[in-house]
Amino acid sequence: MERTTDTREGVGGPGEQAVLLAAGLADLAVTTVGAAFTSVRGLLRRSDTAELAAGAEQDLIARGRLALDRYATAPPAHLEVLARHVIAQRADGGDGEGGRDGGRGRGRDGDRA
Repeated sequence: MERTTDTREGVGGPGEQAVLLAAGLADLAVTTVGAAFTSVRGLLRRSDTAELAAGAEQDLIARGRLALDRYATAPPAHLEVLARHVIAQRADGGDGEGGRDGGRGRGRDGDRA
């Protein structure tokens, strides 16, 4: 009985699966490395390689800065932000809402303040 190489049918045992998996990974690696090598060779032939490298370096630095900003610093606590906002408004001479009466400008007895 002859075995077929049709990938839709079941593969023999676990050993054969491992060999086929390794062969597929090796083929993928060779193809990827070959494509990368071709791209690098094309880049080295360019006359503006130094400028291209400098631009890539700047892009990587900017990317690194963004990543650090995104993951390294925690946002300030919500209540801390509110407290700083209230302190800033009081320093400007107002409390932002016109007092406890909601900005209507009336005293305790209802008279205009």
